[in-house]
Amino acid sequence: MPIISPSILAADFANLQRDVEMLNNSDADWIHVDIMDGVFVPNISFGIPVTKAISKHAKKPLDVHLMIEKPENYVQQFKNAGAEIISVHYEACEHLHRNLQQIKALGCKAGVAINPHTNVSLLEDTIKDIDLVCVMSVNPGFGGQKFIENTYAKVARLKELILKNNASTLIEIDGGVNAENARPLIDAGADVLVAGSFVFNSSNPEDTILKLKSV
Repeated sequence: MPIISPSILAADFANLQRDVEMLNNSDADWIHVDIMDGVFVPNISFGIPVTKAISKHAKKPLDVHLMIEKPENYVQQFKNAGAEIISVHYEACEHLHRNLQQIKALGCKAGVAINPHTNVSLLEDTIKDIDLVCVMSVNPGFGGQKFIENTYAKVARLKELILKNNASTLIEIDGGVNAENARPLIDAGADVLVAGSFVFNSSNPEDTILKLKSV
């Protein structure tokens, strides 16, 4: 069964507590929190205070995805705000290995997110230090985008890399996940599915989460 991590970016920000409590009561495993700085990606979402507010009500691990420049300056604050998994972007880290060690030293799981144009082979030298690779299946910055079909082949290549290096890294897919592509993604090697609009725009989000969990 896949791990389901609904993206709170697609929730109703005026009713954030209500939507977090819905996730608590659902079959979701994690809560995905997208942090955007308007520099690394062309959009601004929310930051440390909102993450802290989500954490106050969340009964599931916060899976925090930092789409920001210089993430090393903020990981401690996100850990303090309640993050249990922290993913930084490969493209934003000059010293990726150091960034991973920094996150692990805080007692968090260390993730690396990669943009659609980034080749999985670039993770060869750090894969054993990575707890989670977040494969962006849309260009980061906005919810509700169309899924990039090349993702299936990319996930399969990443799975090969993980197995070849005898690593225990999980593969997470973020962007455009729905009931149609969930099963092919899992078959390709995905372990974690992030779904935002597909969950929160549905008429019954809890039922939608259960469907994704059961694919």
